[in-house]
This record gives sequence, structure tokens and C-alpha cells, in this order.
Amino acid sequence: MTPDDTQNQKKSKASFAEFGRKLDQGLGQAAEKLDQESEKVIAYLNDEVVPSIRTHSTKALRIAAEKLTRLAEYMDKERSR
Repeated sequence: MTPDDTQNQKKSKASFAEFGRKLDQGLGQAAEKLDQESEKVIAYLNDEVVPSIRTHSTKALRIAAEKLTRLAEYMDKERSR
């Protein structure tokens, strides 16, 4: 092996190590960003979506209760005929 080959191997290893560090840094930043974004999504779901579902669910239950009341009244009227 010539000194040039040895020098090229060292450069190659250093280059590969630098690539590994950059890749690790990039993945670390991506993971951090993913954590931040998932926290935003969870907060949005808890603050916006869940209350909206609860509001609409209670409205739907009230409508259903009203219709069941009417059905019960109708059934009572029909039975007493």
C-alpha cells in the first residue's frame, strides 16, 4: 500500500465519519421537530376537536331524547284509543 492509498483511506474514513455525524444530527433534529409537531397535534385535538365532539354529541343526545319523547307520547295516544 502506498502512502497515497493510506492518505486516501484516512480521508475516506474521515469523510464517512463526517457523513455519520451529519446524518445523526439531521435525524436528531427531525426527531425533535416530530416531537414538537406531535405535541401541537395532541393539543389541537384536546383543545378543539374533543370539545366540538362533546358539544355535538350532547346536541345529538338532546335531539334523540326529544324524538323518543314524541314517540312515547304517540305510543301512549295509540294505546289509549
